[in-house]
Amino acid sequence: MKRYVVCGVSNRAISMFIAPMIYRFAGHCQLVGLLDIDAKRFDVCAERIPETKAIPTYENHQFEFMVQEEKPDVVIVAGRDDTHVEYILEALSLNLDVIVEKPLATSAEDSERIVKAEQQSKGKVIVTFNYRYSPYHLKIKELLLEGKIGKITSVDLNWYIDTFHGSSYFQRWNRLRERSGGLSIHKSSHHFDLVSWWLDQRPLQVFAYGDRFYYGDNSEHNPEKEDGRFCGTCQVRQRCTYYTRWNSRSNSQEVQDDHISMNKRSRDGYSNYRPDQCIYDSEINIEDAYTATVKYDRGAILSYSINFSLPYEGYRLAINGTKGRIETMEYHAPSRVPFPTPRQTIDYFPLFGAKETIHVVEREGGHGGGDPVIQEDLFLGEDPHRPYDVLSGSEDGAYAVATGEAVWKSATMNQPINVDDILTINLRDVHQK
Repeated sequence: MKRYVVCGVSNRAISMFIAPMIYRFAGHCQLVGLLDIDAKRFDVCAERIPETKAIPTYENHQFEFMVQEEKPDVVIVAGRDDTHVEYILEALSLNLDVIVEKPLATSAEDSERIVKAEQQSKGKVIVTFNYRYSPYHLKIKELLLEGKIGKITSVDLNWYIDTFHGSSYFQRWNRLRERSGGLSIHKSSHHFDLVSWWLDQRPLQVFAYGDRFYYGDNSEHNPEKEDGRFCGTCQVRQRCTYYTRWNSRSNSQEVQDDHISMNKRSRDGYSNYRPDQCIYDSEINIEDAYTATVKYDRGAILSYSINFSLPYEGYRLAINGTKGRIETMEYHAPSRVPFPTPRQTIDYFPLFGAKETIHVVEREGGHGGGDPVIQEDLFLGEDPHRPYDVLSGSEDGAYAVATGEAVWKSATMNQPINVDDILTINLRDVHQK
């Protein structure tokens, strides 16, 4: 039975890793330590999962002491994005395996440090790109491996984030590039990894545009220029279209009380942190929309866009090849979509022939049913009957981060960015374990 410690007791850590270890995989793994910069997070974890009250806890500077005391086999890293790199490097220096929530790091430079450290370590890094595990995404991978569309020529991927989800990034720590790397890394690295995995190709060059249209102090939706407001106590929130979209006037006082209660819990559980910061604050320094073209090493071209303030959430995908085309569209969070939504299917169009519509068997669980399956691979070992690899490593994580960084740099510098210029080692050669 493997022993696990968790660095960064975030909401994601609790739901994705801690709860499954306690309730689903207790016969296969043992949680032996929790570490966080904020000791109050241990109380939040214990409230949600009472079984963790007996788990030893450690302060941020006590990593090596925790390892000496608890003798873990695996370190799970799931704190704020900018904290990932140091925990990973410390774990690898002690020859421990690492499971890290995406993104691997917030820059290509730090990602490269991790790949080099892994090369010198007996430890292995796994990045939890759970989008790969969606039943639809697995089926698309299988269709491509079968050669249904021949040699892949191009991919069109347009990702839509609704006003509820999109604005949340600008209420939290993600809104600062120094903490998240920007949304082209924090969010889009998921998508770039998915495309690279489908294609089995590596990104070479990126050209992109990006800007901030919806959030920040210059937003046309900003009811009043003033920094430091919070949704729970804001005096002008009834003039904020993002607030009123999800909160009616009739329950205004009830909503206010709920927000205040939520914020009190935030203050009690997370020191000096509130998740309802104003989306119009002037300190926001990340973009909320990108378009990009990515060239891959075996000829495929990706046309990508993402927008963080739309009326509904989901994506449109098309993959073109010399023998045909695959199309699909998904609506995420249908309860938040203001119109009826069709069930997702995958349409296959042969270059010459009749269209086929594929109805995929769906699964329960987060990220389109992907979370429970990746958890099985993490805590039980990879499925030996699966004919292709799904779990991703540090190389995959590094390329995803580098692609996201190239998007931001290209948008900022208005020029193409070669991925090899910001990820300076040949990871395909270095990452040989």
